[in-house]
Amino acid sequence: MKKLISLFAFVLSISAFGQSKDDRAYLVKVGDQAPVFTMKMTNGKTVKLSDLKGKVVMLQFTASWCSVCRKEMPFIERDIWQKHKGNPDFVLLAVDRDEPLKTVIKFAKDIPVTYPFGLDPHADIFALYAAREAGITRNVIIDKKGKIVFLTRLYDVAEFNRMTKVIDGMLK
Repeated sequence: MKKLISLFAFVLSISAFGQSKDDRAYLVKVGDQAPVFTMKMTNGKTVKLSDLKGKVVMLQFTASWCSVCRKEMPFIERDIWQKHKGNPDFVLLAVDRDEPLKTVIKFAKDIPVTYPFGLDPHADIFALYAAREAGITRNVIIDKKGKIVFLTRLYDVAEFNRMTKVIDGMLK
C-alpha cells in the first residue's frame, strides 16, 4: 500500500497543471502547426506569422530582465543571424515579452544584437506557445510549411548547436 501511495504522489507531482518537467511548459510540440499571430515590430511595421509561410522562421522569446536570454543572444546573433540574415528564405524575430518600446530598443542595443525585435505587450503571443507563467528563454523553429520543427528552453550549448544545425539544414 505504501508503494501505491508513493507512486500516486509521484504521478500527481509530474502531472500538476497537466505538464511534466520534461515538456518545459510548452503548449505546442514538434510537428504542430505554429500558432499564428500579428506582432508590431520596434520599427513600427507589423509582421503576421501567416505571411511568412515559405520561409524558415525562428522565434526567440526574450525580455530585457532575463539573464539567460542575455547570455544566449550574442550566440544567436553570431551563429544564426549573421550567417543567414541575407537569405530570403530565413526570418528571425525576437518576441519581447511585456515591455515598452523604449526598453526593447535599449535592450537590443545593450547586448548588442541586430536582428529584428517585436513587441508582445501582454505576453499574448508567448501564451500561444507556452504556459503564460512559464519561463521566457525559449526558441521556436518553424519550417517553410508553418510546422514547428524544434523547441528550446533556457540556454544549453548542445541544444543550441543542434538547433543551429537544424536551421542550416533547412536552408541548404
